[in-house]
Amino acid sequence: MAEFKLPANSIVGKGKTYHAPAGAKRVRNFQIYRWNPDNGENPRIDTYEIDLDACGPMVLDALIKIKNEVDATLTFRRSCREGICGSCAMNIDGTNTLACTKAIDEVEGDVKINPLPHMPVIKDLVPDLTHFYAQYASIKPWLQTVTPAPERERLQSKEDRAKLDGLYECILCASCSTSCPSYWWNGERYLGPAILLQAYRWIIDSRDEFTGERLDDLEDPFRLYRCHTIMNCSRTCPKGLNPAKAIAEIKRLMIERR
Repeated sequence: MAEFKLPANSIVGKGKTYHAPAGAKRVRNFQIYRWNPDNGENPRIDTYEIDLDACGPMVLDALIKIKNEVDATLTFRRSCREGICGSCAMNIDGTNTLACTKAIDEVEGDVKINPLPHMPVIKDLVPDLTHFYAQYASIKPWLQTVTPAPERERLQSKEDRAKLDGLYECILCASCSTSCPSYWWNGERYLGPAILLQAYRWIIDSRDEFTGERLDDLEDPFRLYRCHTIMNCSRTCPKGLNPAKAIAEIKRLMIERR
């Protein structure tokens, strides 16, 4: 899961090393992928020595410390720092996860940080998620109805509401989709685990009245059926969700309606 889509004809080379202050006792090396599209240079790996006694416990804390105190050119996305927004998704120690919820002590040896695999890179640790978000928009992730809206709200039973558990918590960080080999190979047409989990969230919602149309939209050899149950998606999800199960449920609904 540590492979990337890099600029054409480029290789990752060894970059600079930034040393920790003299006298630092608990020093860890952070090997970080660097690439700037504006300078025409090949990607490289820069190494930063960080004193853990002067740093927060999470990988994101180290990244912020590096940017604020060592190298202001380092570029990455982050926002909430609480595992809610999904902005800081990246590949850490070979696994896609959130930098704000990954503890430095969970990594043995050097902390290797790369952008999400098999995605175009905008700069350094920032992936281009334009296509990913366009796929999300394509499933129409909102309530679709034909009956007139009630005065207050559309109600559902506790049992129907419980069906959404394990689905609505998805934060669209793309960790699961970028860990899926089927998405690597067929990303232009296969929706991938994150988007299909979101699609199932609306298919199973008792208040939505376009279930048939949603299933029709997924009845395609590539949009849905490129899933081969590899299970990388469920193993890597930082929220502990199970996209593979959601995809299997969509396939079951496809068979039942036939």
